[in-house]
Amino acid sequence: MKTGMFALALGLLALRWLPALPSTGWLVMLLVVALMLLPFRTYPLAFLLFGLSWACLSAQSALDDRLDPALDGQTRWVEGRVTGLPQRTGEGVRFELTDSRSRKARLPKRIRVSWRGGPEVRSGERWRLAVSLKRPSGLLNFHGFDQEAWLLAQRIGATASVKDGERLAPARNAWRDSVRQRLMAVDAQGREAGLAALVLGDGSGLAAEDWQVLQATGTVHLLVISGQHIGLLAGLVYGLIAGLARYGCWPRTWPWLPWACGLAFGAALGYGLLAGFGVPVQRACVMVGLVLVWRLRFRHLGVWWPLLLALNGVLILEPLASLQPGFWLSFAAVAVLILAFAGRLGPWSVWQAWTRPQWLIAIGLFPVLLVLGLPISLSAPLANLVAVPWISLVVLPLALLGTALLPLPWLGESLLWLAGGALAGLFEGLAWLAGLQPAWVPAEVPLGYWWLSLLGTVLLLLPNGVPLRLLGLPMLLLAVFPPQERVPHGQVEVVQLDVGQGQSLILRTRHHTLLYDAGPRTGTFDLGARVVLPSLRKFGVDRLDMMLLSHADADHAGGAAAIARGMPIQRVVGGEVEGLPAFLGTQPCVSGEQWQWDGVSFELWQWPGADNGNAKSCVLQVQANGERLLLTGDIDRAAEQAFLASPLAVPTDWLQAPHHGSRSSSSKAFLQRLAPGSVLISRGRGNAFGHPHPQVLQRYQALGSQVYDSAEQGAVRLQLGAFAAPVVARSQRRFWREGLP
Repeated sequence: MKTGMFALALGLLALRWLPALPSTGWLVMLLVVALMLLPFRTYPLAFLLFGLSWACLSAQSALDDRLDPALDGQTRWVEGRVTGLPQRTGEGVRFELTDSRSRKARLPKRIRVSWRGGPEVRSGERWRLAVSLKRPSGLLNFHGFDQEAWLLAQRIGATASVKDGERLAPARNAWRDSVRQRLMAVDAQGREAGLAALVLGDGSGLAAEDWQVLQATGTVHLLVISGQHIGLLAGLVYGLIAGLARYGCWPRTWPWLPWACGLAFGAALGYGLLAGFGVPVQRACVMVGLVLVWRLRFRHLGVWWPLLLALNGVLILEPLASLQPGFWLSFAAVAVLILAFAGRLGPWSVWQAWTRPQWLIAIGLFPVLLVLGLPISLSAPLANLVAVPWISLVVLPLALLGTALLPLPWLGESLLWLAGGALAGLFEGLAWLAGLQPAWVPAEVPLGYWWLSLLGTVLLLLPNGVPLRLLGLPMLLLAVFPPQERVPHGQVEVVQLDVGQGQSLILRTRHHTLLYDAGPRTGTFDLGARVVLPSLRKFGVDRLDMMLLSHADADHAGGAAAIARGMPIQRVVGGEVEGLPAFLGTQPCVSGEQWQWDGVSFELWQWPGADNGNAKSCVLQVQANGERLLLTGDIDRAAEQAFLASPLAVPTDWLQAPHHGSRSSSSKAFLQRLAPGSVLISRGRGNAFGHPHPQVLQRYQALGSQVYDSAEQGAVRLQLGAFAAPVVARSQRRFWREGLP
């Protein structure tokens, strides 16, 4: 039976790596073959096919529920009900709409809605909204978060921004939202949002600084409801009833064991429903239920059987869960603890049981975090050593008990005040620790070295005395200090990042790195911190020789401050110094300035007659082995005309489209002189400016230029000086990307 369950899990997990989903005919054939195999005792293969078929059918259903491409970008009146917990942001409110209806159009079952400057929205309310609809999409970089996969895993078939709206009906059955409102209204010493995260799994109220502290110390799991919280509550209820029975305080006519198991599972399930029943909660509830059933029947459970059943249970309920990083981290953490505690020849002391799991978890999750591209906290073992028992034994019991006793205002609010104070003290300690040791973003590791690090991790987790166990340490270090592939002399690696309606390009020679523009920032949404800085780290860059900001517009220079805080920069050059932060120490762009790095030539140009920000853009020409790249910022037609008189106005292999392909740029004379073989366009999909303009695209097509558009192809990576075809992020096929252009 275990073999069959393992095969079923493999079939369900295989969905994560499929480049495309099989057709309906192939799926029917797989199911028929699986049924035919069952009588011949080849049930593992049959279970594998069943798992794969079910996962593919579920994924196809989610893909079919996406917004019709014909409706992409249209504005329509939509009616629907608000579900989940609406999230209040600094700029408005974000929520999910279900049961959506619109005249003469079929809409997806779930729509993720953003309302800039919107009013208070409550769960359960029914609204009529004028929204601009978009198909699910997101930024796509080589090492970044896959927003498209996340949206599909949430079964969100469209995103929308609100133009206008009216409330049609008040909230109904919105008990989770009501609890959150009560929690946010109490005095918890400034940590009301943290208590809402602990009790309800709603972290939307936490500030960005709080999330940075949690990430830097590896304690995010403590403020996002996980299996630890569910298991702790179930254990407390079971232990309470067992203790009452042992000391004769439990009614003799009620058998204590069935009651303990039933109430413990009821507490776990109730807490899970309160928390929104996410993947970690599902896994925990399944495992708690299995343990209690086996305990009720006085049978030995074993160590891996519950985890395998929980894995299958979660994936059968939601096969798309494997697209989320939290799924892998949740099950990997439990597997690490099972591997670490199983097979020991004697019990650990209290000190060992307290300290060793933290180090083992840090080692065990290292390759998982590495392959998922997530930051790694070096201070996590120390932080969790204090934070885990503090949250589990102090903050969480006080928060849950205080929430339950809110109908008794003085008592419930007093307990929540104490819980908030305990949480505030913990955050102060974690912030101090995060200041000493920020999270580490490791460089990209070759696949072979990652497999060796995984094998080394497994060896290190084995009990003492296992032969060759210590060989795991050097194998693990291969991923910590992997050999970096250097750019050949005379060439430059150019990466146009996908930063939406903005621009940022990384240029690396053999020993130097230049960043041209730093990505956009809008309010608190800083893509310099979210995309550009992590991408630099992933490419192995720990310092910049130059950050060149074409001009001061927020879509080009908005992320500069985050970059400057994140790594040393030897020199900052800008085309519009007066509009950039003073602490950057920006030097003006000087036309004619030239330099060479590792056999690659660089030269700057700026129009001296410019009188506005776009026209002042600092232009950079790069030459490597005779192959040219021209980065133009947002220059307009007048600046282009002036550029034609400069010595840089020569045929160019690669051109960054001026002003994102705007109609006010890319003039016919400019393009005919440069005759670019390929064009890079950085812009946001469905942007409000209409970039790139159809007339501009027609000019490029007339010249025979190959256009690489970040909105359609994601990030672009090319080797200037090698005269080779570039690599685009979307070339790595995944089934959830098929529906996009």
